[in-house]
Amino acid sequence: MLLVVNQPHTEGFRIEGRIPKDVLDYVERRYNKENISVLNDDGEELFDPTEMDFYKEMKATETPSGNLRFYRKLVGMTQPELAAKLGTSKQAISLMENNRRPISRKTARELGEIFHVTPKRFFGL
Repeated sequence: MLLVVNQPHTEGFRIEGRIPKDVLDYVERRYNKENISVLNDDGEELFDPTEMDFYKEMKATETPSGNLRFYRKLVGMTQPELAAKLGTSKQAISLMENNRRPISRKTARELGEIFHVTPKRFFGL
């Protein structure tokens, strides 16, 4: 599989091989779906992955706590670093990531700003 992202005034980039769902989700949010082509090994455009059963099953298992961990790791941020940005403790971040403490709507909005995604990713899907 080949993922191609075309951006104005840049060369864009390509990802080849098995593309994890999380990477595809991030790229679609970050670069707008209309700028992305997903091609098979012969260079033919593939179907919309969001219509596939595997995608729907994986999407159904997403949780706010799992999304928090995913986005934090995606940007290479530690729990203490995220805690400092939010004005809280590392323990509070750990509790949220392990689904032992709910993520408030206020915190979800702050997380959305930090990770450049919709706050809904962190307070209910």
